[in-house]
Amino acid sequence: MKDGYIIIACATPSLKVADCPYNADRMIELIDEAHNKGVKIVCFPELSITGYTCADLFLQDTLLESAKRELLRIIKATEGKDIVSIVGVPLEVSGKLYNCAVIINKGKAIGAVAKKNIPNYSEFYEVRHFTAAADDLCADISLGESYSVHLENTIFACKEMPDITFGIEICEDMWVCSPPAEKLAASGAVMIFNLSASDEVIGKAEYRRTLIKAHSGSMACAYAYADCGIGESTQDMVFAGHDIIAENGSILAESKPFSSGLTIADIDVKKLHYERRRMNSFKALQDIPAAYFSLDITKTKLDRTFPQTPFVPTDKNVLDSRCEEILTMQAVGLMTRLRHIGCKTAVLGLSGGLDSTLALIVTVHAFDMLGLERSGIHTITMPCFGTTDRTYNNAVTLAKAYGASLSEINICKSVTQHFEDIGQSADVHDVTYENSQARERTQVLMDKANQQGGIVIGTGDLSELTLGWATYNGDHMSMYAVNASIPKTLVRWLVNYEAQVSEGELKTVLEDILDTPVSPELLPPEENGTISQKTEDIVGPYELHDFFMYYMLRCGFTPSKIFRIACIAFNEKYTKEVILKWLKTFYRRFFSQQFKRSCLPDGPKVGTVTLSPRGDWRMPSDASASIWLKEIENIQL
Repeated sequence: MKDGYIIIACATPSLKVADCPYNADRMIELIDEAHNKGVKIVCFPELSITGYTCADLFLQDTLLESAKRELLRIIKATEGKDIVSIVGVPLEVSGKLYNCAVIINKGKAIGAVAKKNIPNYSEFYEVRHFTAAADDLCADISLGESYSVHLENTIFACKEMPDITFGIEICEDMWVCSPPAEKLAASGAVMIFNLSASDEVIGKAEYRRTLIKAHSGSMACAYAYADCGIGESTQDMVFAGHDIIAENGSILAESKPFSSGLTIADIDVKKLHYERRRMNSFKALQDIPAAYFSLDITKTKLDRTFPQTPFVPTDKNVLDSRCEEILTMQAVGLMTRLRHIGCKTAVLGLSGGLDSTLALIVTVHAFDMLGLERSGIHTITMPCFGTTDRTYNNAVTLAKAYGASLSEINICKSVTQHFEDIGQSADVHDVTYENSQARERTQVLMDKANQQGGIVIGTGDLSELTLGWATYNGDHMSMYAVNASIPKTLVRWLVNYEAQVSEGELKTVLEDILDTPVSPELLPPEENGTISQKTEDIVGPYELHDFFMYYMLRCGFTPSKIFRIACIAFNEKYTKEVILKWLKTFYRRFFSQQFKRSCLPDGPKVGTVTLSPRGDWRMPSDASASIWLKEIENIQL
C-alpha cells in the first residue's frame, strides 16, 4: 500500500445453485488464496452465496436463512486476515427483499449496499423477487446471533490510508444511463467494485469490456467487475465468469472466459487522485456517508510492469500508427501557421542530428500538404569547431534527398571574431565557448529568414526543454517549434518510421542519422574525427530522463515513487546507484532551467505531456527544488 499501490481481485467461485454452505466454502477458499497472494480487497459476484439463478427460491425462507448463516460463517473466517471481502447475498428489510453486497473486514461486516437498478427485460426478471434500493434506504439488518449489518448507500474508506476508498455497484447499476458510480466517484470513491451476474451472448463480452474501460476513464477510477460463472443454472442462460479490472481507461487484468478463480491487479490510487486533481472538470461531492475499514500499511509487491519508454508504444502496429498520427499533427500545425501568415518559405538549421532531421521531415510534410515546392525549404548547415564529417555529410545528403534548398555558412570566422569582441579565449572550452556557437547559428537563421521572407523552424525537443539542455536565445528560440512536445525517445522512433517508409539514398541517410550519437557538437572532435561531446555522457541517458519526466509531469509521482518504479523498469540495464544519480540530476536541472521554458515559441501539442507556458505547465522560474531533492537524499538503496 506504500506509494499508493493496493492489490485487488475479482473472485469467481465454482458454485452450486441454492447450496449456500457449499458456496461459502468455495468463497472462503478464495478469500484465503487472495490473502496469501497479498490481495487487500476481493470482490465476489452478485448473489454469490446463493447463486444468481435461484429464481422463485429467493422467496423461500429456508434459502434466505441459510444465506445469512453462511454469511456469518464467511465473516468469522476473515478474523485476523488483513483483507476486505465483498460478497453478494439477498437480505430482507421490512418485508422487501434486496439484492445486496456485504463488505467484510477482519471478522466484521462493516456495511451493506443494495442494488438500485433491477432489470426486468429480455432474460431478466429480478423485479419478481427483488426491490430496487431507494437513495435514502437505510436499515440495520439482523443476521442472527445478536449480529447485524448496516445497509446504506456508502463510501468505504481505509482508516490507515484515507486515499483508499471504494464504492459498490451491482450488475445492472453499471449498464444504465446514469450509474450510481458517477455519484460515488464524485463523492470520493477511487475504486468501484461491481458484483455482477452478466449472462454471455454473442458480442456482449466486447461491449462489457468497452463499457468498463469507458467508466474507469470518465470517472478517473479503478473499476473491478466480478462476474458469476460455472455452476449457475444453464436452464436459459450461460455465464462466463468474465472478470475485468480496469484503471483510468485501461484494462489491467481480465479472466479467461468460462473460468473460475482470482483475477488480480494492483491499483495506483495516488495516481487516480492526481488525475482528479488535475482535471478541474471532475466535480466533487461530499453527500454520501462513509464507513471505515482497516488494513495494514505494507509495501505492495507489484505485478504491473512499467515500460522503459512510456512515450513509445510497445506494439509495432500501434507504434507505426502513432508515428503516422504524430507526424501528421506536427505537419498540420506548421501548415496552419504558414497558411495563416501567408508564408511560402521556411528556414531550418540542419545539423545531421536527430532533432533537425525530424524538423525537416515535418516541414517537408507541411509543404506537401500546402502544395508548395520543397525548394522553398531553406536548410542551412553551419559547421564550426565541433562539426564532424559524418554529421556534415548526412545533413547535405538529407537536404538533397528531400529536394530542399541547401546552403553552407561556416561560422568559425564570425564566432572567432565574437570571441575577440568579448575577450573570450578560443582555448577555453567553457559554456561561453559552446553557447557563442549556438547563438551565432540562431542569428544566422533569423536573418536568413528575414532575407527569404520565411520563418525559422525550431528543432529542439521536449527532453531538452525538460533538462534545459538548450542555449538560451540560441537553439532555444525559433518562430515555430515543431518538436516542442516530442521527447527524445519518441524523436528516434519518428525518424525511424520515416526511414521505414523511405527508399534509396533517403532511407540510407536516415538510418545513419539514427546510428549517430546524440551531440550538440560544440566542442572539437577527437583526433580521429569522431564526436567528442556526447550529450548522454553529460546529462544522463535520455531514456531515464524521459521516464522520470513522464511519471513526474503526467502522473504526479514523488521522486521516491519514481525511483521505485524505475528500478523495476530498468533493473537489468542500470544499477540503483546509477538511476538515483540521474534522478537527482533530473530534478536539479528541471527546477533550475524553468526560465528557459517560461518564454518558449509557439509549437503544437501532440501528447499528454508538454511544457508550454501557455498550455500544460505553469511554474515560477525561481521555484525551489529543495523538498524534492531532500526526498531523493533520503532514498534508501
